Formats: sequence, structure tokens, C-alpha cells
Amino acid sequence: MDNRTYRDIIAILHQEVKPALGCTEPVAVALAVAKAASLVDGEEPSEVRVSVSPNILKNAMGVGIPGTDQTGLPVAIALAVCCGNPEYGLEVLREVDSDAVSRAKAFLPKVKVGLADSGKLLYAKAQCVYASGHEAVCCVEDAHDNIAFVSLDGKVLVDNRCGDSTESAGELNGNFLDLNLIYEFGKTADIADLDLMREEIEMNTALANEGLRGEYGLKVGRTIASSMHRDVYGDNLIREAMALTAAASDARMSGCPLPAMSNSGSGNQGLTVSLPVIAASRMLGSTEEELIRALAVSNLVAIHIKSYLGKLSALCGCVVASTGSSCGIIMLKGGTAAHMAAAVKNMIGNITGMVCDGAKTGCALKVASGVSCALQSAVLALDGICIGATDGIIDNDVERTIRNLGGIGATAMSQTDRMILEIMTGK
Repeated sequence: MDNRTYRDIIAILHQEVKPALGCTEPVAVALAVAKAASLVDGEEPSEVRVSVSPNILKNAMGVGIPGTDQTGLPVAIALAVCCGNPEYGLEVLREVDSDAVSRAKAFLPKVKVGLADSGKLLYAKAQCVYASGHEAVCCVEDAHDNIAFVSLDGKVLVDNRCGDSTESAGELNGNFLDLNLIYEFGKTADIADLDLMREEIEMNTALANEGLRGEYGLKVGRTIASSMHRDVYGDNLIREAMALTAAASDARMSGCPLPAMSNSGSGNQGLTVSLPVIAASRMLGSTEEELIRALAVSNLVAIHIKSYLGKLSALCGCVVASTGSSCGIIMLKGGTAAHMAAAVKNMIGNITGMVCDGAKTGCALKVASGVSCALQSAVLALDGICIGATDGIIDNDVERTIRNLGGIGATAMSQTDRMILEIMTGK
């Protein structure tokens, strides 16, 4: 590959793989609030008005907020006022402590949340109103940490809004990638350029271990790992990978104050692209370099597929992320780009219909299902078994198959998305 393409691949890894503390939808809103609140020194807002896109609302209604036993957007907004630091990006709530939680609970009556009149899937507008007459505004759009607009008392300080675009200004789009290019990069990249993967190993493994130790959420990972259930799950890679990944999701969705290395704006996707590969490397006795290269491939496959879906959609992100991890496992097993293509088709032919009905503790169940499918698809692909073009949305061309998935998730399922939100808000 040429130097420009190589540099772009490194750049998109750093653009899309980054630490995030807590579910990224309430965190994106918290970032907007914290940025607006930071514009007025020494005065707490008398009211914070927030308007968000339906997809943000869907993914923020039932998820735990880091460092608290609370769920939902109002808590994240109040915490952003009391302890948020916009300089931390997706770790904006890093400084939450018991004092901040107490102050946030007292601030809750001053928080107003509504739906935004915006055609964007990812959009949050925060207005901090002050008794002194100041008004600070911040908008996050298109990407969870993309601060697109900032104003104070009507004076525009930042304006990087992109109209109806679904991409942030200056961002690379993963659709310049393809599986052959990703495979070549994974095999030939300078290992010194992949230190980000070392951070991913450390961060996501720590979150998984915490999930296995504690009683978080539905305890999906902890239950799978329990010796009491080995008659069901056995003692093998599927059990290890499912337990490790689901445990991390259990902890994250329940407000565990440890960050995840995210992928494409999602912490759960970051966990699902990495932890099954990490589990496989342990079982296979892979070297550190082999693991790092496999993780680079896994992350890039997820970024590539996600580029056709957008940051938020009605399709569960674990479909995309577990497809990435299936390819990463194939790399660890010495497979080829053709094996990766077969695994991608097997995954898309299997769990494409899994819907996203918001971020919540139940996400750990979907993560576990995706991991199981990832391993199954990899094994079949390595044995030369690939779902054929006569099946549904599968095409002989794997890139066209990926685009078919994108069309279903980004366009065809838009009515599904609206119905899901209607059900959720009507309970």
C-alpha cells in the first residue's frame, strides 16, 4: 500500500478507537453540557436545557451513569455541571466522586430534557442559563466527541456544523477501507505504530476483570464463567470469550467507573472487537505482536462496516463489532483475507436482524450472543465453509455484502428505530 493510505489507516484507528468512560450517548450529552458550563466562571447555571436526537435518547434512558447507582440523561447532565471537564473528551465524567454525586442529585430539578428538531442521528444541544443573564450553548453532532457549535451570550465561538452531513468536519470515513487492505495492513504495519492496541488490551481487560469480580447488572459474564455452569458452557474458548466480553459489558452498563477503549463511538463495540480476540490469544498461546496485529484488524473491520451504518442505527452494534473480532481470531489462527471474507459473510448471514433497543444492562446478553457467533463464523470460514450468494442479502462480493448490511441498518430499519423509541417512551 502507498504511504498516504498507510497514514490514513493509522489516523482512522486513532480517530475511532479512544477511551470512553460510561455509555457514550449520555457521555456525549455530558460533554456538551460541561463545555457550555465551562464558559462562565464561578457561577452555577440556574437551569440547563438539553435537546437530543431520538437515537441519543434511546441509548441514554436505561443505562448506568459512571460512579453512581443512577440511570438516565438527567443524572449525566447534572454531573456534567458539578464535576464535568470537557478537556477529557469522552471521559468527561472522570472526576465524579461522592460529593459530586450529592451535588448532582440536588441539581436535578434544574435539568430539562427534550427531543431536538434535527435530522441528525447523533445530536445534542446544551443551553446553560444563568441568573446573571449569561447563556452558554454547545452542540455535539455526528460523532460523540465532536463539539460542532459553541456560543456565549449570542457570540459564536465555534461553528463547525456540517449541515445535513452524517460526518464530522475533517473526519476520515472508513469506507475507503476494504478487507484485503485491512489484511495487508495487519500483516505488514510497523508494530511501533500500533501502541494504541496495547492500551486497548490493558483498559478493556481491566474492565472485564472487574465485571467478573463484581455483581454488576445481569451478571451475564460472571454466570457464564462460573464453574457451576460448565456442564452447559464447557471449558473452552467460546466460554472464555463470552464470559470475558459479557462481564465487561455488565460492568460498563451498570455505571462502573472504569473506562473502556471504544470503537466507532461505542464502548460496547470496543469491548466486543477486542476481548474475544484477547481470550483467543490466551488459549492459542499467541505472541504479543500477533495479538496486537489481530486487534488492529478486528478494529478496522468494525470501523469499515460501521462507516456504512453511521454512528447510531437500529442495528445492534455488536453485530458489527463481533464481525470484527471474528476476523481478528482468523488472523490469530493464521487465516487469509479470503477466510476473513467468508467469516464476514457468515456473520452477516446470521445475526443481521439483531436490533438496538437502547443501552442497558441487557446489552451484555447481546454481546455474548455476538461473541458466540463470531467464533462459530471463524471456525466455519477456516474450514472453507461460507454462506452463499443464494442466501438473502449475501453477495459473492464481500464488499457488496457489507454495503447491503449498511443499507438495511441505516435506511430500511429507520421505521424500526422509531417504533422502538415509541415503545420505550410509552412504558
